Amino acid sequence: MASVFHRLSSRLDYASPHRTSISMARHTALFMPSRVPYLGTAIKVVSVPSFPGAGQGLPASTLVLDEVTGCVKAIVNATALTALRTAAGSLLATRLLTSKIPKTLVAFGAGNQIKAHVDLHLRAFPSFESCTIVNRTDNARLHELASSLRQSHPSVAFNTLTLDDGRVKDAVRNADVICTATSSDKPLFPSEWVSPGTHLNLVGSFTPRMREVDSALIDRASSIVVDSREACVIEAGELVAAGRTTDPAGGLIELGELVEEGEDGKFVSVVPENFGEPDGVTIFKSVGVGLQDVAIASLVLSRAERMGCGTRIENYHV
Repeated sequence: MASVFHRLSSRLDYASPHRTSISMARHTALFMPSRVPYLGTAIKVVSVPSFPGAGQGLPASTLVLDEVTGCVKAIVNATALTALRTAAGSLLATRLLTSKIPKTLVAFGAGNQIKAHVDLHLRAFPSFESCTIVNRTDNARLHELASSLRQSHPSVAFNTLTLDDGRVKDAVRNADVICTATSSDKPLFPSEWVSPGTHLNLVGSFTPRMREVDSALIDRASSIVVDSREACVIEAGELVAAGRTTDPAGGLIELGELVEEGEDGKFVSVVPENFGEPDGVTIFKSVGVGLQDVAIASLVLSRAERMGCGTRIENYHV
């Protein structure tokens, strides 16, 4: 993912127009086309529930086009891939921005996004000792998620809480890393609960009216790291509410600006020393970029072809 974000921030050869949305009876359909010359061309369609109970998860599909014929080359179920690519971006941000060895993780939400975020972070940081998952309601989905993660990470102590539980305050206060992936239109917790030095990954909001954290918390971060400056000034509700999208000095830094390609072809950190001071709170805000979808769909398709996986439809374009 570092190479994808670096390409985006370097304004190298790619096409990724702003996504289009259409309101449906129970969902908002998002259409995200992108092209990267060395990877391919694809468009992802994802349906976001408009209200609680409208549907489970975020159904998504990616159409990959053949660069020679222009025909559809593959249709990829992108539901799990969307969560994975978003979590991979957040993990990159955590690696780059966290200033201490993380031991305590707190996650808000109980969907595929949170499952992927928690799983990748625990795999990448063996130092994590505990994880608290906070959900709006105490439901089967929350407990199934916790059970699945416990099986995958038996050395980590898991706890589940509802949003109105008084213990959420202490969980947030003790967190080294916080990940949020909800459709909330009001802050999940106040700024004063967050301790200095905490790193936050905010991936839930994608419209100006949605907010997972308050403006006071946004103001504590001297610079906000974003996946795409162009997209976040339009869609990131937290940044809009805090006035970070209208102020040229709003301190929005793209994730791809914090990495560069080394001599061996691997990407290395170029995060400035003492980044995040004076408070030490660091924030990564992601609304999702199409280049991520091209990258992960192309990778999955390439492996599927080598392994002989998938269902081939003959004469589809006849």
